[in-house]
Amino acid sequence: MPWVLSLTVLGVMTAAMVGAWAFGLSTRNGGWTDVFWTFGSGVVLAGAALWTHAGFEAPPTRRYLVAALVLTWAVRLGGYLAPRVAKHEDPRYAKFRADWGRDYPRNMLFVTLPQAPATALLSLSVLIAAAAPGPLGLRDAIGVAILVAAIAGEALADEQMRRFKADPANKGQVAEVGLWGWSRHPNYFFEWLGWLAYPAIGLQLGQPLSWLSLTAPAVMFLLLTRVSGIPPLEEAQLASKGEAYRDYQRRVSAFVPLPPKA
Repeated sequence: MPWVLSLTVLGVMTAAMVGAWAFGLSTRNGGWTDVFWTFGSGVVLAGAALWTHAGFEAPPTRRYLVAALVLTWAVRLGGYLAPRVAKHEDPRYAKFRADWGRDYPRNMLFVTLPQAPATALLSLSVLIAAAAPGPLGLRDAIGVAILVAAIAGEALADEQMRRFKADPANKGQVAEVGLWGWSRHPNYFFEWLGWLAYPAIGLQLGQPLSWLSLTAPAVMFLLLTRVSGIPPLEEAQLASKGEAYRDYQRRVSAFVPLPPKA
């Protein structure tokens, strides 16, 4: 059953995130937490998708497809994060270090470890998709299309931000270019969108268990909009850019890309 493999995912990712915590402390860079989580989740979830599912009749090709989707996501996101983290610490983690002082190691552990159960919850969607019965067809094509669109959108948003920051004239300014003029966090939106690929493949209206495939997009939405994504990042932006960022908040959608208010 999917939750049995999810418990295995939880155990492996707990060990991985303890390693991420220790490595972040040794390098004085909490951003490595995100790199460890991304690559670790990609490998563990792909392995879980390829595992033989007793009682399921999923074709091997679907398991390979789902594993490939997870690995593609991890390589794209991890390949973007790792060079950035190697150069400088993410503002969110830098603020944690400044605010917590001597309590930083202990508090950071409680920031890092919850990412293991998050991956375990994500695994439910991946496993349901990998175990979906029947030959490859339209639903698989839709899932692939969703992930490709999500990766393309996130890569475009990242590149637009990179170019904005590369211009010395923009130092200290609010990035309101391209997708960033329609969403304050388009990269987070497309990150969330990609997890809809798995319910697209695995959800079957007549199968109650398959509704667990909606777990990943639900978990990612909560994490990105309420916990570790938007809230700490916007707090850091307000601290550095002040009223200019407040004006940006008033006019531009926080998550879903929408036309900006006048």
